[in-house]
Amino acid sequence: MPKRALIDHRPYLLLSLLFGISYFFVMDGKVGGSFLSLWKGAGVAFLAIYAAQRGRGREGVLITLVMAFGALADVVLEFNFLFGGALFAVGHLIAIGLFMTQRREQATASQKAAGLALLLATPMLAGMLTYPLENWYLAALYALVVGAMAGAAWTSRFPRYRVGIGAVLFVVSDLIIFARESGQMPRDIAEWLVWPLYYGGQFLIATGVIQTIRKGKV
Repeated sequence: MPKRALIDHRPYLLLSLLFGISYFFVMDGKVGGSFLSLWKGAGVAFLAIYAAQRGRGREGVLITLVMAFGALADVVLEFNFLFGGALFAVGHLIAIGLFMTQRREQATASQKAAGLALLLATPMLAGMLTYPLENWYLAALYALVVGAMAGAAWTSRFPRYRVGIGAVLFVVSDLIIFARESGQMPRDIAEWLVWPLYYGGQFLIATGVIQTIRKGKV
């Protein structure tokens, strides 16, 4: 990376990694509530700033919005689970719009099958994990949006082993949350898994999309 780019842009990724990784070690309550929620949101917020600085055109704006809604949802989720989930859903809908307008021209049968499986299996698993909890159908509906996002990412022209896998990690993190809330996974184990999967997924999605844009492939 040229020196100018290193000075101007990589610090946002470094700051994102700093807050994203360090949050894992303080999320058990060692830091105060409101401050901790901002710490949590900072990891993806710096990804949004990175995307805004490095992105180009419509795709750059969309991935910036995806990360911005994710960061806002991270903060709000600490105070209101349903409202935080709604913000995530908005971000996923924006991501679906981004990925669907950049579909892979010659997707293989296996790639299409994987995309369809993500679309259908994600809400089915969410429903199985949360039924008969109150509002289980909202979890399944939200999971449908997440699955659609992941399926669209997998069949888009963005690199599957960055953006596609990042979207799958997001799906897995949400399914673990549902398993935790329904008591089907021990809370301690779930807490250790959710954040690394979620933040790693967001990091892969943001950097994969931006690097593709910068190479002029979209």
